Amino acid sequence: MEYEWIRSARKTMSLEVRPDKRVIVRTPMRYGRARVERFVREKQDWILQVQQNMERKEKEREKRKENLPQWTQKDYEQHKRLAAQVLEQKAAFFAQKMGVDYGRISIRDQKTRWGSCSVKGNLNFNWRLILAPEQVLDYVVVHELAHRKEMNHSKKFWNLVEAVLPDYKSRRGWLKENGDLLMSR
Repeated sequence: MEYEWIRSARKTMSLEVRPDKRVIVRTPMRYGRARVERFVREKQDWILQVQQNMERKEKEREKRKENLPQWTQKDYEQHKRLAAQVLEQKAAFFAQKMGVDYGRISIRDQKTRWGSCSVKGNLNFNWRLILAPEQVLDYVVVHELAHRKEMNHSKKFWNLVEAVLPDYKSRRGWLKENGDLLMSR
């Protein structure tokens, strides 16, 4: 089995299967090739299972993408306007609930982000959120507003999010699992 071996100043050995199915083994500097190869052989069934799961999920994603209807420029513009309207309402609602304020709201056509919050308190949201279930929109809005109190992803930050949305992990999970379909719009 092929793998990439990375030695570094670490104390333990780790194994990673990347989305492109490459296998990465990280070890302390002192580990020899025989030890690494034995480790990879021991984990071979797990590696193959992970790679097969990735391949299955990729095929499912591609099939779902094929079934998406074609959009016109007018469709995009309508969805962007709707996103601005809905996200502004949700930001106002949740900001009051959380006791925070914010600056302006921008709706953008980002390829990799769902939202962001600047140091000045300006909120940016991806227009594609309007295509997600309402609970997911709520999660992204609450996530960005929580940055008004904590500009990081510390335990304190996640506690703020959880105080408003106790089930935020499932909402976040939906976005991780299905977000690429929304990004393909």
